[in-house]
Amino acid sequence: MNAVNAIDARERRGTLRFADLSRAAAPKVVPLLPCITALLGVFACTLIFFRWDQHLGSVGFLYLVFVVLAAVRGGFWQATLVSVVAVACLDYYFDEPIFSFTVGRVSNWVELGAFELTALVISQLSNRARAREAEAVAERRDTERLYDIARQILLSDSPTNPGDRVTALIRETFELQQVALFDAVSGRTYYDCESASEPGRERMIEWCREAHQRDSEMFEPAANTRVCALRFGARPDGALALSGTQVRPLMATAVASLAAIALERARTLEKQFEAEGARQAEQLRTAVLDSLAHKFKTPLTVIRTASSGLPAVGALSEPQRELVSLIDQEAKMLNDLASRLMGAPSLDVKEFQPQPEPVLFSRLVKAAIQELDRESDRNRFQISLPPSEPAVFADRELILTALAQIVDNALKYSAPDSPIEAGIHVADDSVVLRVRTKGLVVSAADQDRIFERFYRAPGAQEFSGGTGLGLSIVKTIAADHEGKVWAEGEPDYGTVFSFALPVVLGVVHEQ
Repeated sequence: MNAVNAIDARERRGTLRFADLSRAAAPKVVPLLPCITALLGVFACTLIFFRWDQHLGSVGFLYLVFVVLAAVRGGFWQATLVSVVAVACLDYYFDEPIFSFTVGRVSNWVELGAFELTALVISQLSNRARAREAEAVAERRDTERLYDIARQILLSDSPTNPGDRVTALIRETFELQQVALFDAVSGRTYYDCESASEPGRERMIEWCREAHQRDSEMFEPAANTRVCALRFGARPDGALALSGTQVRPLMATAVASLAAIALERARTLEKQFEAEGARQAEQLRTAVLDSLAHKFKTPLTVIRTASSGLPAVGALSEPQRELVSLIDQEAKMLNDLASRLMGAPSLDVKEFQPQPEPVLFSRLVKAAIQELDRESDRNRFQISLPPSEPAVFADRELILTALAQIVDNALKYSAPDSPIEAGIHVADDSVVLRVRTKGLVVSAADQDRIFERFYRAPGAQEFSGGTGLGLSIVKTIAADHEGKVWAEGEPDYGTVFSFALPVVLGVVHEQ
């Protein structure tokens, strides 16, 4: 029994050893399989056609078929070996005298030349076809990778750390070793590598910066790295470096474009989130102000009623009458401010529509100035009018509210007792009010921001207190009338506020 087991064990070891040798030899034999198959076909045809006593031409044509097959599957050198064997078989078995080799015969060289030329042409065509097939497969695979990256970029709705996600996504999708990304807009750099010990981070980032400055592509053959500039608009927005595999230039450019789109999309999402947060904060702040304005109305009404009734109670001295007049005046100002606060939210409602009618802008300006309580304030305004003035379409009450705010600002932020120039002129299809004051100079950086709600220009506190609401209301009213309002600072003098409204064509009034 032991002897039988030993024999079985030796047989199994022998079988396993033969299987191991077969598996080791298989990779070496497979590339030669087309040549071996063609040679076996040549030998089989030789044996069959020699016994049938076939003509030389028929056998030569069949040999040519095997040469073509070897050239298609195995290449030029395998086809060459088959050609030599085929010519030798023709010379030995079918060319007189048979069973002898005649190397110097011209027909042999003609046959070998025909076989070799056929092998050369067919192998070249086959190689081109295989190269095109491999290129098509690579393009299809790269297209699928690009689609996968684009899909994941579009599905992402987080604006935080876009560069880290993009570099990791590109490296994993394209099976790269290292990916570096430079965002010129934010000035940040991102890097992702296959292993923590992968060198060259600073080198790749430096290549990205260089490609961005040059606005061109770079290729570093020593590091097998291709660098492309990111471009979302007219100017380069950064650069992308890809290292580790052979990435075609066109594909690298496409990947760089996707990276630029991802960064720009993240910036857009971030702005949208900020705008939504600002809108919600504005809604909350408006609701609070509206509630406070309503609460102010009740005590202010009581104060004004009491101050108006004090003179009827009894004789008041001159200082007492002045104090009562001051209380009544300040209470009226607070009441007007509360009314503006209550009216401001309604201007932002989409359903709100002004009720315009043809009016003269100059009359509204004069009315706003005449509503001032103090004659000294009214006398500071120097009004200049054009010879003829076209009418404008305007909601009388809304425009008076806007003009009252402009007049109030001109008084608050100008030097005491300085003249205020209020001129009206016609420009293109608009009537423009130009109010020039001496005092606070609005800088170029603040000329747009002063029309934002609750914003006050630096230095405004030195002239007067305020809420920062007035000019935002003026801007909203101007926009509702398809007009515009803007400010211009005059160095060493003051500020000019301009308010323009579109004219009503065909309606002109002489001054």
